[in-house]
Amino acid sequence: MDTNTFKSEDYIINDEPYYHPVNDEIEVFESAYKNQLPVLLKGPTGCGKTRFMEYMSWRLKRPLITVSCHDDLTASDLVGRYLIAGSDTVWIDGPLAKAVRAGAICYLDEIVEARKDTTVVIHPLCDDRRVLPIEKVGEVLQATPEFCMAISYNPGYQSILKDLKQSTRQRFVALEFDYPDAEIEQSIIESETGADKNLSSSLVKFAHMTRNLKGNGLDEGASTRLLVHAAKLVVSGVNPNTACRCSISEAITDDPDMLKAVNELSSSLF
Repeated sequence: MDTNTFKSEDYIINDEPYYHPVNDEIEVFESAYKNQLPVLLKGPTGCGKTRFMEYMSWRLKRPLITVSCHDDLTASDLVGRYLIAGSDTVWIDGPLAKAVRAGAICYLDEIVEARKDTTVVIHPLCDDRRVLPIEKVGEVLQATPEFCMAISYNPGYQSILKDLKQSTRQRFVALEFDYPDAEIEQSIIESETGADKNLSSSLVKFAHMTRNLKGNGLDEGASTRLLVHAAKLVVSGVNPNTACRCSISEAITDDPDMLKAVNELSSSLF
């Protein structure tokens, strides 16, 4: 059995994901892709970065391999490792190597959460070389023109110990994301959940109230993702205040006083 068989159909997005462009991000990403340039997505959590990548994968008709980065992510997790299979030792490609071989889009979500020595392995892929050295097997993979390297991170959450190194940052075309304006955000909620205009409008107002508290008791305000969660609960019959408490308030803070204040904000709207 070939343990490195890549079934691109497992990573193809066949149905168009709903995505509402905010600026010229689609045009810039397509141009970067045609010019074989890696792309960096910057923005707060839940503002649509991952959905944008899914949409671009569908639009470009390329497989999308997503890796959610974390503290324990090693270079071997990305590139591959030797494993025991029966009585044999076999090499297993990691997600990055699979993407390079298949000409897929490799998306490393929240790249700064990975160990710094891990992110170095993507450097040769993100300059003119476009290669992935696999030292353990003595192989150097040359990326096909279809391959695309994309990463994301949330600048607002990062400390000096978890920032994106300049040696990494300056290899990328950067796209800045933020929460959409009120009208677009309402449209997203309605399209994603079937909510009516009154509900979507109230949720967006609530979100803006919480975002105004960023730095004054909250690390982050309510994301568009959380608004969609709350709307789905309400459309399913859950009381709006309960939906906001469970989907939004409890998600953005554990501080009892701040939790009470945020819940009072939702009560003033619903």
